[in-house]
Amino acid sequence: MAHEQLTAPKESKNEQIKNQNNANLFFGSQCLVHKEFVPPGQTVNKQYYCEVLELLRKRVHRVRPEIADNWMLHHDNAPCHTAISANEFLAKNGISVVPHPPYSPDLSPCDFFLFPKFKFHLKVRHFGTADNSLKVVTDQLRVLLHEDFQYSYREWKQLLRRCVSSQGNYFVGDSVHLYVNVK
Repeated sequence: MAHEQLTAPKESKNEQIKNQNNANLFFGSQCLVHKEFVPPGQTVNKQYYCEVLELLRKRVHRVRPEIADNWMLHHDNAPCHTAISANEFLAKNGISVVPHPPYSPDLSPCDFFLFPKFKFHLKVRHFGTADNSLKVVTDQLRVLLHEDFQYSYREWKQLLRRCVSSQGNYFVGDSVHLYVNVK
């Protein structure tokens, strides 16, 4: 799961932050399962995230009925993802969660898969309106192939294995970096 930051027209820093569009994108090894654009002014908090999870749960039952009772969710450690209410919702609905190691933002498929694919089409462009930017993102999601999702799934599994083999230490390429917090 990811909260995707989309480009907004150039404005002051405060205006840029206020006008950013966010999207919750859920996908698996086969396809995009669900997308949810965050309404303007909506804060992505635990209540909103639980509402999105309910939409996702229903969508999985509709578009992937063969896995509807046996699928797992991987999301990062954002506060809304780790909130007690979100964990209770997932437990109540029998949705298992793949743990996300702390300090490992590079394990998010949106960071190593979706963002690089979208960067060319979104970078340094002014869309005029939020609706135009959402249309470009939707169009880019539509052109992703089954093979693209399979590739991202294989890469994600490989990165998770590397994280486990490095015992949770930070790694770049083939190098493991051990950080020790000394007080």
